[in-house]
Amino acid sequence: MDSREDEVVTGKDRQKQLAREHYQRQTQARLERQRKARRTAVIGTTTVAVVAVGAIVGAIAFMAGGDDATAKAKPSIAAGEEPKAYDPAAGTCSYVKAADGGPVKDVGMPPEKVSTAPAVMTIKTNYGDIVANLDAVNAPCTVNSFKFLASKDYFDNTRCHRMGTSFPILQCGDPLAKADGKNPTDGQGGPGYRFVDENLAGAKYNRGVLAMANSGPATNGSQFFIVYGDTGLSPDYTPFGTVTKGLEILDKVAKRGVITGAGGDGTGAPKRPVEIKDVTITSKS
Repeated sequence: MDSREDEVVTGKDRQKQLAREHYQRQTQARLERQRKARRTAVIGTTTVAVVAVGAIVGAIAFMAGGDDATAKAKPSIAAGEEPKAYDPAAGTCSYVKAADGGPVKDVGMPPEKVSTAPAVMTIKTNYGDIVANLDAVNAPCTVNSFKFLASKDYFDNTRCHRMGTSFPILQCGDPLAKADGKNPTDGQGGPGYRFVDENLAGAKYNRGVLAMANSGPATNGSQFFIVYGDTGLSPDYTPFGTVTKGLEILDKVAKRGVITGAGGDGTGAPKRPVEIKDVTITSKS
């Protein structure tokens, strides 16, 4: 007599599974709409395609040995070229222009020379500080990009435009987002360049993970997300840090709920706006 005991799924597990599947369908539908709209409104390098992406920003006072000199170096990358992964022998990463174009806050491109020294990022928000250890060893190109954008005040006075409650993420990094639940281009803003995916092998997106949002392979730009629960996402989004302080801020914001978006996936602008005032990245002692 066959037993189906192994096939039984608890109601809670089934609910999580259905939520993930629903989110993936909504994300795919959103991507299709965005592709059709590219003629008039270019998708940012890290749109919502990436499962909700988390947050961070800021004007940054970056102090990491040896990077001050290399920060002035200008990358020699032709438009249309594919970005290259970190070259450990040369200590370099490559960044290329995003083929799709705007909406863009153009501050140039990061230097090719990078540092893999451990670093700590402090994100000052209107609710307090969020602190994260950055993994420059396994995600050097990503961390280098954040150092560069922060040094250009790219994230100053920006809002995190997307949050999920049943899907526990906070997405930020679109410098043009209004995060009022009314702006159709929220989640499309970026820096006008893109770079490779990193650190995907065995990636897990549990509480505290800081990861990049994207709209497909090698489309990372400036948007990212912070996970404040467990998501069960597939390993497609570069994890580049771990939050060590401040997750309670996201918990409190989530309790107030979100302005449900048109996508019908339960995510939207947080009802309690999260504003990023400043970000500081320092070398880890």
